[in-house]
Amino acid sequence: MKILVIVAHPCRESFNHAIAWKAAGTLKMNGHEVILHDLYEENFDPRLTCGEIPKNSEMGSEIKRHTGELAESQGLIFVHPNWWGQPPALLTGWIDRVLRPGVAYEFMEGDGGEGVPSGLLRGKRALVINTSNTPHDRETGFFGDPLDAIWKKCIFEFCGITDYFRKTFSVIVTSTHEMRCQWLSEVAGMVNDYFPRETG
Repeated sequence: MKILVIVAHPCRESFNHAIAWKAAGTLKMNGHEVILHDLYEENFDPRLTCGEIPKNSEMGSEIKRHTGELAESQGLIFVHPNWWGQPPALLTGWIDRVLRPGVAYEFMEGDGGEGVPSGLLRGKRALVINTSNTPHDRETGFFGDPLDAIWKKCIFEFCGITDYFRKTFSVIVTSTHEMRCQWLSEVAGMVNDYFPRETG
């Protein structure tokens, strides 16, 4: 399988990067082809221009490459911190520019964009792995876990992905080396479950 891994954190020594490397390494051990993008390291431009908005607009080479990889992949893994109950702006910009109409979703004939779209990413599996400095009970009880709604309803189900799982590791700021090692073992386990070893 071809798996697209997207990590969005400005610090290469972050635990987010450790998660992404562990996920990518596990995928490769299982015989999968991995396409990994470190959006900050690559200086991805998150700005959606007016000219890019129309469905049939001309895309630059960078966006053509990303949309092509998205279309060709069978699996997706997103790794990012929880900032203000949402992904970092850089990842949000990637979503704006890459999950395009005609690539990730489309509206039915006669629908001007006001209806329910048809997802074009059906059949893909997805994992989202987040880090947070908010305890789980406060994140879900007080804040209502806004990332769950963003990824589940606003992104995956909108684009036709129904086979997905999201995991949050917290509290990062007080975590020990031993805890992080255990969490990385959990990452490998999740990847093994969702993208098992290729056979045949």
